[in-house]
Amino acid sequence: MPREWDAKTYDSLPLPHLGWGRRTLARLPLEGDERVLDAGCGTGRDTAGLLDLLPRGRVVAVDGSVRMLDQLRERLAGRLERVEVVHADLTRPLPFDGEVDAVFSVAAFHWIDDHAALFASLAGRLCPGGRLVTECGGRGNIAAVNAAVADVLGGDAPEVWDFAGAADTRERLAAAGFTDVEVGLRPDPARFEPGEQLESYLATVVLGAHLDAMADDDREPFVKAVAARLAEPVVDYVRLEISATRA
Repeated sequence: MPREWDAKTYDSLPLPHLGWGRRTLARLPLEGDERVLDAGCGTGRDTAGLLDLLPRGRVVAVDGSVRMLDQLRERLAGRLERVEVVHADLTRPLPFDGEVDAVFSVAAFHWIDDHAALFASLAGRLCPGGRLVTECGGRGNIAAVNAAVADVLGGDAPEVWDFAGAADTRERLAAAGFTDVEVGLRPDPARFEPGEQLESYLATVVLGAHLDAMADDDREPFVKAVAARLAEPVVDYVRLEISATRA
């Protein structure tokens, strides 16, 4: 299963994910009565926006983090009658009934190391003609941050994410049964206030998987050291944007 998160701290941060969510929702054609899978729904920020576009529809909200789903339930209290909350690994057969009309995802797929299995799993629940519209970290994402991590650790940064490229993503989508595939990379750096805001963001969103493997006393010095090695208080994001149709 994916790693657990500090969901409350995550939800309190000034996340660039908000812009990514709005941009991805704008690419998703909806009539308002569909059943949509939010794949890697996190704390439900984008699920809320999705529900706004589905006044007669429903959302299946899937995530691998129990804490994230608990925060989603708190955020969407009063709207949960239209949300099916599912704790699951997105690379395995998804444990809910029936098909969905569309798949939506923001900032999740780069945490998954088997994109072939991921796309096959999603295709297995998406109805023929249904749309997959997603975004995540892509090739070159947070290169400067990873260089800073490697410098602090005195070697190569451990492989934590799968920042896929456009060509390999097209091939994996086609193999999973998708057509009308559109894939592109978009540089989208995010700037933070130096000091506490940057360090909190790095610790919660970017470096969490590194920190999980460290002793408690080593975590804060590590985050500060990585932040200090960045030329400016910027996380150099590159987003992989995907649109495709289930054949």
